[in-house]
Amino acid sequence: MSTGIIKKVAGPLVIAEGMRDCNMFDVVHVSNMNLIGEVIEMHGDRASIQVYEETSGLGPGEPVVSTGNQLSVELGPGLIESIYDGIQRPLDDIMKVSGNNLSRGVSVPALKRDKVWQFKASAAVGDKVIGGDVIGTVQETEIVLHKIMVPAGISGVIKEITGGEYKVTDTVAVVEDEKGERHELTLMQRWPVRIGRPYQKKLSPDMPLITGQRVIDTLFPIAKGGVASVPGPFGSGKTVVQHQLAKWAEADIVVYIGCGERGNEMTDVLNEFPELLDPKTGHSLMERTVLIANTSDMPVAAREASIYTGITIAEYFRDMGYSVALMADSTSRWAEALREMSGRLEEMPGEEGYPAYLGSRLAQFYERAGRVITLGSDNQEGSLSVIGAVSPPGGDISEPVSQSTLRIVKVFWGLDASLAYKRHFPAVNWLTSYSLYVDTMANWYKENVAEDWMDLRARVMSLLQEESELEEIVKLVGMDALSNVDRIKLEAARSIREDFLHQNAFHETDTYTTLKKQYHMMQLVMAFYDKSVAALDQGAQLNALINMPIRERIGRFKYVDEKDIEQNYSDIIYNLDVDIDNIIKKGDD
Repeated sequence: MSTGIIKKVAGPLVIAEGMRDCNMFDVVHVSNMNLIGEVIEMHGDRASIQVYEETSGLGPGEPVVSTGNQLSVELGPGLIESIYDGIQRPLDDIMKVSGNNLSRGVSVPALKRDKVWQFKASAAVGDKVIGGDVIGTVQETEIVLHKIMVPAGISGVIKEITGGEYKVTDTVAVVEDEKGERHELTLMQRWPVRIGRPYQKKLSPDMPLITGQRVIDTLFPIAKGGVASVPGPFGSGKTVVQHQLAKWAEADIVVYIGCGERGNEMTDVLNEFPELLDPKTGHSLMERTVLIANTSDMPVAAREASIYTGITIAEYFRDMGYSVALMADSTSRWAEALREMSGRLEEMPGEEGYPAYLGSRLAQFYERAGRVITLGSDNQEGSLSVIGAVSPPGGDISEPVSQSTLRIVKVFWGLDASLAYKRHFPAVNWLTSYSLYVDTMANWYKENVAEDWMDLRARVMSLLQEESELEEIVKLVGMDALSNVDRIKLEAARSIREDFLHQNAFHETDTYTTLKKQYHMMQLVMAFYDKSVAALDQGAQLNALINMPIRERIGRFKYVDEKDIEQNYSDIIYNLDVDIDNIIKKGDD
């Protein structure tokens, strides 16, 4: 244990001398108030420490004591439904100790030490185990079965194991390794947040994370274990998109990190999530959610740590074989914390004052996502998908955080303020967004949804792009300059925009759309387009085709119940054919 004294205090940065025996990223206790800090730079016996709590009132000469351990999180039963700050301190427990305002130096364990859990052993005495093997389970909430695993790096033979009621610190099993050393296993394990948890191998991102959001699933899908970025200006709907994904994405566990967001936004999340019903189970969404709240008025250094705290907890559930979705809102605030600490350290600034290592830090974070074969002899498959919101100043995505993020992520859902002002939600701009997973997932869509899914998707995208070009012509020379086929093209594209891409998050049917229904919706719009173009060749009147009554039913198909979609689809196609035949006959007359 290394002990030094404070030499200098500059906001969240403290310089201490006499710390020669310290290591990078060691956790230290600063001053007699026991403030938590982390060593981020060493010069001889001088350590630069980022302090995760308010430093006002600190002065030179006060003691600094190193713990010799890296910043770590506690992983075990009790994580689900918890609300933590950026360094995994439970906010509800801190409130009981210090009241509504966070006091400095409060030390509260992340997992409740007095709570008793019912442990069911699934391994027996004499079993050989390796790191990652499941030795038992705890029913953490009604919908989450918490698997108790052998910590990575430990292997051997189980000498003792007993089911029953335990606290997280109680020994539930003893493993003896080849050297004869005995390892006592508790319900809880610790892991340093800046080191990714190990796995056997990473799998190809060839299956989608189905979200029920049409613009995402059809046009810009994210793979299970993939990474996506949601940049957008103020008021464009980033938070609602993340709420929808938390609620509907095919994930067993949701980890939501509010990193440097406004306090009232985090309050909304904290109030809404417990009230949101999980559509899959009928229980509260909180029963499969971990929340990390680090608001903009909390110490800036803890904001930097919150991202790593969240992704380490997410990796832990991934290692149990679960599909985990991590929402980070927003990585721009995290980058601002990096910039502030870099400035305090007097490092050479990069673009717009951000540190030169901004890109590599972002990459280290996003690269921890993936679909993997976990440790252990069962070869379970787990996945961790990361969706990061970016809040570029003034909505300008040419700034460094957005650009560094785009170099790393494979899905870009660009939110557009002009669409949001038109009340088009989700306000994802279909001309600037993209997904690089589409080709690797093409076979999955063909095998699991429809053989022509990719062709239909390509035609829908093509129509939207052609509409953009035609709109320019209309602005220059007016609608009359367009041919009849181009007019039909504009109508079909409008139908895609208003009926397919526009989705009401607060409508009980429209809030979630299955892939089968999305496929039929695409088919209906393209059937209208193809049959209308064919009818024009046979002399049909353009206005009659545009004003067909059946078009309203095509538009309202998104509100049809799942059980009725096949019948409704057949009816609409039949009536479309009848209407077009009648229009052609009138044209002949």
